Amino acid sequence: MLRLRGAAAAAALVVFVIGAGVSGCKKDALGSAEPQETATGGGGAAYAAVDSLAVKGRAPKTGYSRERFGTAWADTDANSCDTRDDILKRDLKEVKFSDGRCRVSRGVLEPDPYGGEDVTFVRGRSLVDIDHLVALSDAWQTGAKYWDASKRIALANDPLNLRAVGASANRSKGDGDTATWLPPNKAYRCTYVAAQVAVKKKYGLWVTGAEKAAMKKVLGGCPGQKLPAGGNPTEAPKRFHAN
Repeated sequence: MLRLRGAAAAAALVVFVIGAGVSGCKKDALGSAEPQETATGGGGAAYAAVDSLAVKGRAPKTGYSRERFGTAWADTDANSCDTRDDILKRDLKEVKFSDGRCRVSRGVLEPDPYGGEDVTFVRGRSLVDIDHLVALSDAWQTGAKYWDASKRIALANDPLNLRAVGASANRSKGDGDTATWLPPNKAYRCTYVAAQVAVKKKYGLWVTGAEKAAMKKVLGGCPGQKLPAGGNPTEAPKRFHAN
């Protein structure tokens, strides 16, 4: 009888452990249960966020121009440095300035996230671009054409949507989305696609069916990939106007 009771207790313990393992929760330092970031398909929070994006066909490109997103590299955060220099300062190493604080004269992109190689930036030479991860033309065709000027200016200057990248790899992108273009550097693709998802979610842009499928294909192979956050507000200060 004692043996039977021992066996029953052991079985109960096994059931308890298995049940705790599949509960989808973990205990924090205070013992409170908190949900873990999990998603089907092997991806993380970024993968799960793809399903929150509306799916529609692309609107016509009619009416698009860069000017519809305001003056290039406006100082929307009012720090007296334009957006381009802000991103160069953020993404380059060994940064040097021509004015002591804002105007980046040189630095090193180490490495170029798109191409995977180090690229030296020298002002006046076109070796480093500031890329809109969600291209402005793509944004125009997936919702931005219906926005007011301040929201388009915000998107064009939002650090969440901007990266310093090597010009060589970037020039092949055009206004491609995830379905038509991915960085040649495969090690950066999870980060790149997660950022596109974050930008489209933040601004309420939609995706095409092919784009959604491509996003899930990439992010499905990225266990634990987080969804980036932050950047600027989705409305630029009133002093900025687009044509």
